[in-house]
Amino acid sequence: MKRNFSYWRPILSASILPVLAIAPSLLWNQPGIAQEGERAGLIDASRTRQGMNSLPDSESRLKLRCCSIVNKPFMNGQDAGSTRKSTLRFTGILPVLENGARCELKPTEILSDTSLEKTSAMRQEFQPLSDYRLLAQSLPPASIIKQGGQVSLNGRILPLAWTQQAENSTSANFRTWIADVGLMQSAGVDLLSSADSAKQPVQWFSVSLTDAQSLAARATGPYRYLDVTDFARLAGWQISVDGNILKITSQTASVTGIEQAEKEWGDRIVVDLDRPTPWQVNFVDKPSPSPTPAPNPPDDPTKPAIPLPNLRTEPNLETPDDPTKPALPLQITPAAPIAGQEWSIAIDAKVAPALLQNTFQTSKQLLSLKVEPEGAQTRVKVKIPLGWRPQVFSLGNPNRLVIDIRPDSLVEKNILWAPGVQWRQQYQILGTARFPVVWLEVNPRQSGVKLRPILSNPPTEQGTAPLLQTAEVSGAAAAINAGFFNRINRLSLGAIRRDNKWLSGPILNRGAIAWNDRGEFAIDRLTLQETVITPANQTLPVSHLNSAYVQPGIGRYNSDWGTTYTPLSGNEIVVTVADDRVVSQSPGGAAGTITFPIPANGYILVLRSDVFPASELSIGTLLRLETNTFPADFNRFPYILGGGPVLVQNSRVVLDAKAEGFSDAYVRQTAIRSAIGRTAAGNLLIVAVHNRAGGAGPNFAELAQILQQMGAVEALNLDGGSSTSLYLGGSLLDRPPSTAARVHNAIGIFIQP
Repeated sequence: MKRNFSYWRPILSASILPVLAIAPSLLWNQPGIAQEGERAGLIDASRTRQGMNSLPDSESRLKLRCCSIVNKPFMNGQDAGSTRKSTLRFTGILPVLENGARCELKPTEILSDTSLEKTSAMRQEFQPLSDYRLLAQSLPPASIIKQGGQVSLNGRILPLAWTQQAENSTSANFRTWIADVGLMQSAGVDLLSSADSAKQPVQWFSVSLTDAQSLAARATGPYRYLDVTDFARLAGWQISVDGNILKITSQTASVTGIEQAEKEWGDRIVVDLDRPTPWQVNFVDKPSPSPTPAPNPPDDPTKPAIPLPNLRTEPNLETPDDPTKPALPLQITPAAPIAGQEWSIAIDAKVAPALLQNTFQTSKQLLSLKVEPEGAQTRVKVKIPLGWRPQVFSLGNPNRLVIDIRPDSLVEKNILWAPGVQWRQQYQILGTARFPVVWLEVNPRQSGVKLRPILSNPPTEQGTAPLLQTAEVSGAAAAINAGFFNRINRLSLGAIRRDNKWLSGPILNRGAIAWNDRGEFAIDRLTLQETVITPANQTLPVSHLNSAYVQPGIGRYNSDWGTTYTPLSGNEIVVTVADDRVVSQSPGGAAGTITFPIPANGYILVLRSDVFPASELSIGTLLRLETNTFPADFNRFPYILGGGPVLVQNSRVVLDAKAEGFSDAYVRQTAIRSAIGRTAAGNLLIVAVHNRAGGAGPNFAELAQILQQMGAVEALNLDGGSSTSLYLGGSLLDRPPSTAARVHNAIGIFIQP
């Protein structure tokens, strides 16, 4: 059922306090076309764009200038044409007037000293959310006089956090701050690598702001905001506020040409524009029919439907989200052409009707290309193989949007997002396979950084929700999906301990991670052993505590589970214990039909299959309970989350599926994976590993090697497949939100002042 939440819309009315001085006005940079192959025309460029960060100082030093055009490259779909080497003519300094206006630029000069590979980084996918999403924000500093959770970008409402504050204690002018990842995903403003959490270099068409001119940044609670005031002036954006909504309007743009060419690594599409304009990459929700039966529940739609011949595995006998529950085996069908998935690049520009008559070529990786007008937008729709993503970036002078269709679409980044939180994207290489990895490296000893288990439907243990929603409601700055769960009853299938309370007990000796607020962590296989002892010294082993994993034996449920217990299976016997004494014994009836209160000063014992213990638990019997964890060290940690299998210990791969109740078939499956690891320095690696370039995701053995290669001395697999989601500052980093399944629990990273 879809839930509607109202956005928190406080408007703080307070006297304006002095604030830190804002960096001087940002300057204008005019990058040109690339060297060598790029001089022969953008469409013929074939070198990879991997590893693009901010430009070297010699190339990225900003110069304030106005310029005029000398010439422009000629391009067509078959031959790139030629470009004469241009000479930059300095025609003056770019003045910024008191009223905020600036001189008119004529961005027609083509510079030829910057390569394509070092320009804007890949735009991440953005999928608008429904209005149910709750924006969770910490209280703003007194200097912030306006803030909200929605941005109207050229009339489209986007869920994006923003604030405004006075420029100084006496000024009537405001500085506008917008959440960074959301800005990247909604307008195409590329965030370049940065080692300073207070400065963020960006690239957007001709606006290249790096080094001293980087945007001011600040992490405040769950978001990292960028001061876009001067950037907006350079980009030609008009900004105003209407209640909770920040309104951004860019100058009307037009698509002036579309070219395409097949390359050795894939296909390239170039969209010519008459001026810079916002753009977004969207995942189209309905994939093409797959030639093989889909798992139930369906697996990740970005995962190839047909395994590569050398990666074929045994039939999947278990669901991807609940490996403890058998499912019907999938029938293996002969290999067939991989079905395509459609992506839409939405450009805030109108397109001339004549361009819509163009006939575009297809290829084995570009299955279709369509250009469609949609109001004031133009949508370039590409159908590409499952598991592929379009790599999109902008260039200036002339203004162009480049869409590359290639199997290795990840652009590497290394951004110090906040003190103690590093955002990284990089390929990890195993033999001939290249795995795109997006991860956060978190220093748990950093002041203000805390980790907590978070639930999708607090305070109850039952429920699922998209990680995007769960993280925002909790106020987490970052999060990753964590433990396994049952999608039918939406209950956890593994350990969750919070504030020394077992919300869900461990199962099957599976791996878990434990921690405290002193920065101490442990990863190991975990068993919780409980025993009920009668006055006659009869020992009755308890199989599980507060667990939805139903097995023969005795289950125990206390107030950490909730105020009531409803039988999870039929014909249970429910024994209520208060003040260490049996007070009632009742048949549970059919599953889900009777509710039993859990005493605050006791617990419930549930007898399944074996009814023999019932005679030892008559009303009035005094009981003694013993509880131990194995390893015993885990009992000292207030926070625990289960997953499995354990991947790495003491820097060695220790994968043992059977020791944790996983089948061999499950371990050999390939899928998108989530994992968490600890480095020798004590930092945490919070990791999402996606499909290898041109192929399937990693199996567990490959995942263990990847974490080991990344420097993990301990590592644990978390729930994966369609559950894999990595969240940062209001957005998912690793995938479009529409492709991420609902999850039960997560590990949240909180940044406190």
